[in-house]
Amino acid sequence: MPAMNIIQALNSAMDVLLERDPDVVIFGEDAGYFGGVFKATDKLQEKYGLDRVFDTPINEAAIAGMAVGMAAKGLKPIAEIQFADYIFPAIDQIISEMSRIRYRSAGQFTSGCVVRSPWGGGIRGGQTHSMSPEAFFTHVPGLQVVVPSNPYDAKGLLIAALESGDPVIFFEPKRIYNGPFDGVPDTPLKSWAKHAKGEVPEGHYTVELGKAEVVREGEACTVIAYGTLVHVAQAAAEAAGIDAEIIDLKTLVPYDIETIAKSVNKTGRVVVAQEAPRTSGFGAELAAQIQEECFYALEAPIFRLTGWDIPYPHAHEWAYFPTRDRFARAMKTVTEA
Repeated sequence: MPAMNIIQALNSAMDVLLERDPDVVIFGEDAGYFGGVFKATDKLQEKYGLDRVFDTPINEAAIAGMAVGMAAKGLKPIAEIQFADYIFPAIDQIISEMSRIRYRSAGQFTSGCVVRSPWGGGIRGGQTHSMSPEAFFTHVPGLQVVVPSNPYDAKGLLIAALESGDPVIFFEPKRIYNGPFDGVPDTPLKSWAKHAKGEVPEGHYTVELGKAEVVREGEACTVIAYGTLVHVAQAAAEAAGIDAEIIDLKTLVPYDIETIAKSVNKTGRVVVAQEAPRTSGFGAELAAQIQEECFYALEAPIFRLTGWDIPYPHAHEWAYFPTRDRFARAMKTVTEA
């Protein structure tokens, strides 16, 4: 199997989908001729033509509205929002139309589409290009929310998302587009070519939505993460010598409470991690559900490792980001409680 980074894996997924199904269309700001700001749609317009891969105006509400209308008429759109920070102008179309059309029409219409968006910090993007707004969408009935952490999953999850027949918000952690990140700033970039999940089949395959993966087995505590923080958690456990079990959530809605509960009932100690601000973040939902499912197994309070309740800072990015050192301290807190 060829080695790919996440950008190449996403490009491969969209290439496969376009080739297999003439109803698949891809569009967004600079997603056509230029191939996207991160080149995820590179050369797809050249291969499949202007009718199937095309540019849009700088109008996120229109992009989401087009996806809703196209899906209702039987097309299978993949819409790109250039950065997750700019998804909010589209939120009315996503919440009021995209998420509800199946319910509103009693199944007469559906909105089988994917909204892709580069997501998260760690690239010195400051408050305008670093947000993690997943919790806004996990709260909306009718939406599925996906955050991959590696090239293999990125391709398989994107294909599964479009083939699910319902709307999916697909957030792509841009800090690890080109290689895994250990949570230590200013270290040399690592390549996906040396990572087991950097090997990506060229053809069609899917990764199941709603199924988490234990990426590191352990007994001392359970760490639940998604996106970039999966790799930071692994690096922290290794560096600190903590026997942590680490779960890559992959899908935030629906999330795999069975895998989580099995691990927590074994370890009795939990860290839930997110890049987003602390208050009302997705980690709070996980903590509440774990408390309901595993109350009598818990040996210590659940630790939420998060960003802070401020806009993502530019000058102090690494004081905000959950780094390897912050993960290690969190694991020590729960294991020593």
